[in-house]
Amino acid sequence: MNIQKYFYLAQLLLAVSISLSTQMVNAEHTVLEPIIVEDKAKTNVPFATSTIDQTTIQLKNPATSDTASILNNTAGVTINNTGGLSSLPSIQGLADDRLRIKLDGMDLTATCPNHMNPPLSYIAPSNVEKVDVYAGITPVSVGGDSIGGAIIVESLKPEFATNAEEKIINGQINSYYRSNNDAMSVNINAGLANQDVSINYSGSWSQADNYTAADNFKSSNATGRTGHTLPLDELGSTAYETQDHTLAFAYKSGENLFDMKLAYQDMPEQLYPNQRMDLLDNEQKRINVGWTKQFQWGELETRAYFETVDHFMNFGADKQFLYGTAPGMPMYSEGDTTGLIVKANYELSDKDNLRFGAEYLRYRLDDYWPASGTGMMSPNTFVNINDGQRDRIAIFSEWESRLNQNWMALLGIRYERVDSDAGNVQGYANTNMMGSNQLTESSAFNASDHDKADNNVDLTALARYHHDANLDIAMGFARKVRSPNLYERYTWSSWAMAAGMNNFVGDGNGYVGNLDLDPEKAYTLSTTFDWHTTDRSWEFKATPFYTHVVDYIDATKRTGWQANTFNVLQYQNQSARIYGIDLSGKLNLGSNALGEWGLDALFNYSNGENRDTGDNLYNIMPLNGKLTLNQQYRGWYNSIEWLMVKNKDQVSEVRNEIQTPGYMLLNLRASHTWKQLQINLGIENLFDHFYYLPTGGTYLGQGSTMRLNPAMGGPAWGTAVPGMGRSLYAGINISF
Repeated sequence: MNIQKYFYLAQLLLAVSISLSTQMVNAEHTVLEPIIVEDKAKTNVPFATSTIDQTTIQLKNPATSDTASILNNTAGVTINNTGGLSSLPSIQGLADDRLRIKLDGMDLTATCPNHMNPPLSYIAPSNVEKVDVYAGITPVSVGGDSIGGAIIVESLKPEFATNAEEKIINGQINSYYRSNNDAMSVNINAGLANQDVSINYSGSWSQADNYTAADNFKSSNATGRTGHTLPLDELGSTAYETQDHTLAFAYKSGENLFDMKLAYQDMPEQLYPNQRMDLLDNEQKRINVGWTKQFQWGELETRAYFETVDHFMNFGADKQFLYGTAPGMPMYSEGDTTGLIVKANYELSDKDNLRFGAEYLRYRLDDYWPASGTGMMSPNTFVNINDGQRDRIAIFSEWESRLNQNWMALLGIRYERVDSDAGNVQGYANTNMMGSNQLTESSAFNASDHDKADNNVDLTALARYHHDANLDIAMGFARKVRSPNLYERYTWSSWAMAAGMNNFVGDGNGYVGNLDLDPEKAYTLSTTFDWHTTDRSWEFKATPFYTHVVDYIDATKRTGWQANTFNVLQYQNQSARIYGIDLSGKLNLGSNALGEWGLDALFNYSNGENRDTGDNLYNIMPLNGKLTLNQQYRGWYNSIEWLMVKNKDQVSEVRNEIQTPGYMLLNLRASHTWKQLQINLGIENLFDHFYYLPTGGTYLGQGSTMRLNPAMGGPAWGTAVPGMGRSLYAGINISF
């Protein structure tokens, strides 16, 4: 690859952009001051927390409806690609349920055997006020039942008038179009407020067709549900459509703030290139009510919420729909979540804070697959999980102190009781039809004790040392515990067709639960070295980390396992370790007649190993980095991004994970902001480079995906999911 070619062309395009920007700016009489984009890390706490705000989202991720993707400029975070709206963030090699993800204080659970509806899929990027990312070590007050970091998302906050005579009417409309897959999105925010009452509506609609890769990649042209054959560069099962609506009320009286949010999502389609099924309907309703009161001694917050999810899967347009007499494989998941939080921040002194509180979470799940046709999927309803129950009760206490001018410390302890249970199950048939073992395995499951109780204790010790004006050091240790989710414990069938539908990692294998699983217990050591100038015109951060996990829930081989194909695997407790380093930095390059110039850099490396088997952990992102050259000139913010990913050769042998080659991509972005108008333009994957997604899983996007075995007509093994080819985007943001 001729890297020099990249930079010559990039310099030419940047010069053209600057020339155009200068002409347009000179034609304007009213422009904003230069936009300063920063990673606003908190400095008043003894741990490293990255914050992403709405301005950063609009400038750096203006053409996405996948909220998880806005984290891709954060140290320690990589993205595991799934559906177009439901990517899973990974923090230092740990993802999905191993992270604590909260949305406006709510703990939400993926209600799907493929985890197609994770928490971040329920909020559009345009409705995000800010995101706090705790990479690695997490304070106990932020959350439990997780062993990785935490992601705390807040939607747009209520705005009040400053006096009784003032009235506020404001809003925002933004939209974008992306050329590769004809992706479109329209987002609206509108608010009305006086001094005491604030009302806000937020709505979004997004849709996209299948995207195209940069080259021919398929080994076959299997036909899908509608009988059409996909072009060789089109990636099957990557289309989506969704709409989200949120109505927020807030009332302020003295030191009291009452807030309520009503939210609704209707997602009629999100197709999956790395799963055997597709999401064909997802309806979520939630209500979130809070009360916050300021006292002389500090703050008290209470919150109660309820969520209900109706989720439906079957084969989308690109996958085979008719199997003999069976018109598809309908699958339903229904979940209810009820939560209550009471927490306080008690200011013991000017130097000491005490945080304490209690949380309750009640989750219910039914996962069932109605009979289809007159063959293998009949005559009964297949009960995957019956009346699944997972209840959490937690209490925590945390002390934070500024010990002296140079030292800050934080100590915390959290106790959680996690109770889980499930009812009896049944297969499609009342026999072991054609060797499926449905009767034998359902009978054995029903005869077992399903009631499980875990007593989990989290511990966190953090410190921050201010060495001088140019160096800060943060260090910490944490013990974090996560209990198995319902799909890990209670899915029961090893029949290949059924097990293949229970998979939330996108590797094409089938998974069987394990009633005897113990909670995962992770012990993490981490240190952050932060070198910087006093004005932070340049800074460099290095965060080495090491995590040892006892009873890590990994996959193990079953009888009949084979290499280079898909298998049915079993969840088992094993031992694991992950180590790595996160590097980030920025440099102010100075200014000239063309504006302010800066350079941002980001590199992540993680290495994960199963200590029991010596195998590599699944879906660990290889060494990756991003260099961004920024230019600001009056209302313009332009950037060139160079994305680099090393080849993935350390793969999980038990899961037959696919190796992927390294790649480099170049993205160009330009944005201009007037007082109430912002225009975004860009080109992603400028040179239309073909590449595979290292953590995108196995390609299962078309044809006969129900059959696990390629020799029996199932999808071929060995093709990773390709990334998107060149895509141009344009967006507009209007405020009033």
